[in-house]
Amino acid sequence: RMETDCNSMELPNNTGFEEDSDYRDFEGTDVKDMRLEAEAVVNDVLFAVSNMFVSKTLPCAEDVAYINVETRERNRYCLELTEAGLRVVGYDFDQTDDRLQTPYHETVYSLLDSLSPAYREVFGNALLQRLEALKRESQS
Repeated sequence: RMETDCNSMELPNNTGFEEDSDYRDFEGTDVKDMRLEAEAVVNDVLFAVSNMFVSKTLPCAEDVAYINVETRERNRYCLELTEAGLRVVGYDFDQTDDRLQTPYHETVYSLLDSLSPAYREVFGNALLQRLEALKRESQS
C-alpha cells in the first residue's frame, strides 16, 4: 500500500506511532474494542458470581466479544456483548446457539439480575455495605 510506504519513510521511529501503538488504527478510534469492554464487565461483577471470564475460544472483534459466566446457582451461560448490549447466546461456556432469541440487556447488572436471584442478593448487600460506609464517612 502506497500510504504505508510513505508513512514509514516520512515518520522517524521515535514518534510513538509504532505498529503496536494505540494509534495504529486512529480512523476507527470511536469504535469500542469489545474485548476491553468485556474485561471491564467481568471486573465489575465478578464478586457476585461463581465464575466469569472473557472467552478465549470464541472470536472477539471490535464489535463483538463473548463472556462465560457461572452464576452462584451453578448455571452456566455464554453471553454475547455488542453495541446493542448483552444477551445469552448459549447455556454452557463457549457455546452459542443461533436459534436462541434472547433479549438484549443494556447492562450486565440487568442481565444477571434476570438470571440469578443469588447475584441480586450479593450485589444488593454489597451496595448496602458501600452506602453504610459512605454514611459513616460523612458522619465522622
